[in-house]
Amino acid sequence: MPKTKSDLIDIRRHLHAHPELSLQEEKTASYIEDRLSEFGLNKVERIADTGVVALVEGEKEGPTRAYRADIDALPIAEENDVDYASTNPGVMHACGHDVHTTVGLGTAREVHRRRSELAGSIKFIFQPAEEASPEDEPIGAERLVREGVLEDPTVEAVYALHCMPALEVGKIGYTGGPVWAGSELMEIEIEGRKAHGAYPHEGIDAVAAAAQIVVALQQVVSRRIDARQSCVVTVGQIEGGTNYNILAETASLTGIVRGLSEEAMDLAKTSIDQLVTNIAAGLGARGKVRFTAGARPVINDTDLEEAAVARISEILGSDIVTAHPPQLGAEDFSAFSRRIPGCYLFLGIRNEARGITHPLHTPRFDVDEDCIGLGVAAMTEVLLNP
Repeated sequence: MPKTKSDLIDIRRHLHAHPELSLQEEKTASYIEDRLSEFGLNKVERIADTGVVALVEGEKEGPTRAYRADIDALPIAEENDVDYASTNPGVMHACGHDVHTTVGLGTAREVHRRRSELAGSIKFIFQPAEEASPEDEPIGAERLVREGVLEDPTVEAVYALHCMPALEVGKIGYTGGPVWAGSELMEIEIEGRKAHGAYPHEGIDAVAAAAQIVVALQQVVSRRIDARQSCVVTVGQIEGGTNYNILAETASLTGIVRGLSEEAMDLAKTSIDQLVTNIAAGLGARGKVRFTAGARPVINDTDLEEAAVARISEILGSDIVTAHPPQLGAEDFSAFSRRIPGCYLFLGIRNEARGITHPLHTPRFDVDEDCIGLGVAAMTEVLLNP
């Protein structure tokens, strides 16, 4: 049974060496179940195929709270030259989910060991498919919610943390409100009319219309969104045309809309729809936009966050916690925090002296493993003493 810092590191390195993609986390789930069983937790069950939920019941009456850890990896080929590098070609824990899961397991062990201090219950939610793309059917956190993960017993508050490469190891960051952005997939279709490139007046150039739209979209944020709001509109892909000397009949653009508030995102989407429709029409083409909702903004409950920061400061030291800016990345933890109070913290992993500085979702991402013990200590105190 892991009881020491080195044992927790062994868990993290096993997970890192054996990553699995979203909706394929069968071996990861089995490994989590085995570790929880070793720790003495006997109320463990599967949810949403590869999700795992463990319940620790305290010896005093009280509410049920939850800690959530995401468990899936990314389709990235690892470039780190380490003993624990991925053994699954083209798949890597490049977002720190191996650390999140290790912190969850270590915290579950500690809370179970100290359950005489616990008033109420703690659910440990090991969630699959956080990295998966939006689909017609619910996935990730949303699927877990719809399958009842916040019920029986009813969860009244939920916590999580995330590795943060910009934050030094030994620190835990908080935002004071918004944490992660909401995300929408943006798909734009332009319909023109084909013609010979030598006679453009006989056709309607879908590529020319697409080019004007790309330029105009850069002004959505700079001229339509309040500068005090955080929002991003990015076109990441453009396709059109069939040959070098033929006017393109159709063109397509794909990108994202991100924002730290629903209001900013709604205004951006309305503006995009107007620009696409009107610019295309002005050039004789037809334009339409389709948005596919991804994760919604993650916004901390003020009282929950303040209490967590105060508890960590009291037990582990005020120098541990530090304010940190919110991120324009997206996170499906919002499926929980939109329904019940949530608190999402950042875990410092950076160590410049050791070259541990690489961003999330990159082939050389790694962590200073001293972060694991701090994560376990912080989350244990917060869950036992909210």
